[in-house]
Amino acid sequence: MSLEIKVPPVGESITEVTLSSWIKKDGDTVQMDEVIAELESDKATFELTATQAGTLKTVAKEGDTLAIGAVVCTIEEGGASTAPAKAAEPTKVEAQQQESLAASTSAAPKQSTYASGTPSPAAAKILAEKGVDPASVNGNGVDGRITKEDALKAESGKPKAESTPAAAPSTAAPATAPSNPGERTERREKMSSLRKTVAKRLVTVKNETAMLTTFNEVDMAPIMELRGKYKDKFKEKFGVGLGFMSFFTKAVCEALKEWPAVGARIDGEEVVYSNYADISIAVSAPKGLVVPVIRNAESMSLAQIEKSVAALAAKARDNKLSLEEMTGGTFTITNGGVFGSMMSTPIINSPQSAILGMHNIIERPVAVNGQVVIRPMMYVALSYDHRIIDGRESVSFLVRVKQLLEDPARLLLGV
Repeated sequence: MSLEIKVPPVGESITEVTLSSWIKKDGDTVQMDEVIAELESDKATFELTATQAGTLKTVAKEGDTLAIGAVVCTIEEGGASTAPAKAAEPTKVEAQQQESLAASTSAAPKQSTYASGTPSPAAAKILAEKGVDPASVNGNGVDGRITKEDALKAESGKPKAESTPAAAPSTAAPATAPSNPGERTERREKMSSLRKTVAKRLVTVKNETAMLTTFNEVDMAPIMELRGKYKDKFKEKFGVGLGFMSFFTKAVCEALKEWPAVGARIDGEEVVYSNYADISIAVSAPKGLVVPVIRNAESMSLAQIEKSVAALAAKARDNKLSLEEMTGGTFTITNGGVFGSMMSTPIINSPQSAILGMHNIIERPVAVNGQVVIRPMMYVALSYDHRIIDGRESVSFLVRVKQLLEDPARLLLGV
């Protein structure tokens, strides 16, 4: 008996998904509830599982865009092993053989499994290009799977000259042939659903809002001194590091209480004000920028915020964020400073009305009490929708954030 596996409903606003990768390949035996493929929507990545044991017959190809309810594959009854652990071993061996082949042809393996020590498709390609044996890499993903981050951290055991052909652009010449230094090549990649949605939303925001950006600078010395004094005790007590994001989140929450329009949004001909602060934190994920939400951040301590940020960032890196975790939010914080950005004008995360951009901390000469001193300074930028937020409110909000950050005791005392 043949059973069709279809694209499941993954959210009210999602009408189609992209088949990003096959975890199992055509003809493989699969167990019930085993992950067989990864689907990518415009908001998140989902796992497709087998609903019965049997032999997999693929219908869709990697990269295909599929409507909700479309047939992805079929599973023929019979042929499945009664011992799942034994069935998984040949698949792992096959994956390693394909990785060895990929190192000489620049081609990424077409499949992998979630078994311990087996790389994801993206990780397999990276390891192949580096000439790294997956068996030498410790996986930190689900069930010990080697993630993209693990692959990026892995060091090659071969001389660089041996791995050069694998990293060369794909051309008509054999992968082992030396590349022509003067050769001009191009490659094309289909935009992911997430990237298409991000592009569309950003253009919409630019076209449909009266976006303006105001700037200020923050002396980070008080926070850095506080972190230096208490970071070890903080981590020992709460099990999480004390970073800058918790201070900025607390400062934003306090400033929103005084200037609620900055956290409001336009809905038709009405302005919606919230008596809570759901803070969206921009996080760089393998497939693009995602913005998970810290709910009711205004009622959290620094430790609770740090734990939430760490948990959401880990999920983002593993593409495990749920739609609920990325939906909503009343205000967004983005930190371009982690990539070295010194100044930028962040784009509003619609339907929100404002976003705060953090930047790199640079030691600069500044005037303090009539004296020129060297201080660790950060530029901050607030982009806002001028239709709902006036200049007085935006500037006052940012000044309040600056005051709270430069005197962090106020964050703890609430004054």
